[in-house]
Amino acid sequence: MSRQPNIVIIMTDQQRADLCAREGYPLDTTPFLDSLAGQGADFPRAYTSMPVCGPARVSLFTGRYPSATAVRTNSNLRDARYEADLLDVAKAAGYATALCGKNHSHRGREEFDYCYAMSHGGAPAEQGRTEQEQAFDAFLAGLHHMTYREPTPFPVECQGPCRCVRRAEQWIDSLDAGRPFFLWLSFAEPHNPFQVPEPYFSMFPPEALPPTRSGPADAEAKGFKYAWTLRTWRRILADHDDAVARTRANYHGMLRLIDDQVRRFVEFLDARGLRDDTILVFTSDHGDFAGEYGLIRKGPELPEPLCRISMVFAGPGIIARGERMRAHVSIADVMPTLCEAIGQDLPPGVQGRSLWPMLTGKDWPAEEFDSAYCEHGYGGLYVTDEDDLTPQQEGAINDGCTFDCLNSWTQSGAMRMVRKGDWKLLYDMLGQGQLYHLADDPAELNNRFGDPAVAAKRAELLGDLLASVLRTQDPLPLPRKRYWFKRHPSNYLRGT
Repeated sequence: MSRQPNIVIIMTDQQRADLCAREGYPLDTTPFLDSLAGQGADFPRAYTSMPVCGPARVSLFTGRYPSATAVRTNSNLRDARYEADLLDVAKAAGYATALCGKNHSHRGREEFDYCYAMSHGGAPAEQGRTEQEQAFDAFLAGLHHMTYREPTPFPVECQGPCRCVRRAEQWIDSLDAGRPFFLWLSFAEPHNPFQVPEPYFSMFPPEALPPTRSGPADAEAKGFKYAWTLRTWRRILADHDDAVARTRANYHGMLRLIDDQVRRFVEFLDARGLRDDTILVFTSDHGDFAGEYGLIRKGPELPEPLCRISMVFAGPGIIARGERMRAHVSIADVMPTLCEAIGQDLPPGVQGRSLWPMLTGKDWPAEEFDSAYCEHGYGGLYVTDEDDLTPQQEGAINDGCTFDCLNSWTQSGAMRMVRKGDWKLLYDMLGQGQLYHLADDPAELNNRFGDPAVAAKRAELLGDLLASVLRTQDPLPLPRKRYWFKRHPSNYLRGT
């Protein structure tokens, strides 16, 4: 390839990583993405930096963790701390830039060369909409983030992913030939509101869905945040437990709808002769309970359904491996990977590591990727039922969202996680630990933190967690005089 590769990041919102055939799931929700994964590199041990939309998206663009960016909630986007992000790097390298879809990051719409905004309530009126699209957007907003229990009474062409792909294709066709482009194709789905038209509505009927690994009875055993969230759902929706089945069915249908639109976009690249010049990245900001512990959406702590994300790389220079990668990677690794892919230096303050050497068949230190790290919470003490506060007073229950599962009860305090091999350790600011062997306990119900039989493993993971916490201490600002700030070109610390 004689010029810089195009870059396309296809991002979904709240897509659980394990609900697909390549993960061994019995239902075929993402056939095209599964095939795309086989053409490049698939990372089944990929994790978000924090299972909250805004913080995770800031990490994607800055290569920094929430504890460094200061974006630990969705309302702190303007507080983002960084020196230069992926958009800055792309622009400096001469790329045309576009966002088609949901933003919810620290960057404004106007900072992209082109932007077609589309979120959970549809698209802004000023962007231009057909009468049918206007009606659909009003329908979306009227759902107040809940589940629509009938087929959506609008065609697939009105759905956000379809509209975003259409606008992305039009933008690419408008570019001067030969100019590289950076596209963030960011779908607001399968995030709530959970709605889907036919034929997707009937594709995965509730009675045909595999059972969840855990149920409502397990929420109490998981602790206050889980139990409080389930109790609140039941207060808001009298038939919540029964409604979860339809929500899960809609969620599965939304996965297939998204997969079809990803296929449509990649086929467009093929038809335009752009596929061989384009690095494709598929990922999500975080996952969804999708019925685990009797819950939907997100909120409490750092369970696998929320923290583990899909991550696939394909394109020029990337080796089609055929097998799934064993490296533990992070959403924060995407930014430094793409910087190296286009030959740009990492900006100061980047904490993620470049995956480019392993993607392209070069040497890379396995020990650098033997664990993954994730953060949760905005700090302070835990908010509990003993506090003189109601969800209505706090804003968790309101007219616009019905129930915001990201609230003072689920997000207060601080918790950190390290995932290594078959083990997972969580530790909070009170010194309370959780330790799970996921191969035997995928639902994380048997906390072995105090088990003397695994004391050595607990100590090992606590050491790994401390190393991760130290690694994510913000190095900005760099020393202003004399001191040499040493950094590996791919941002590795170990095995170099």
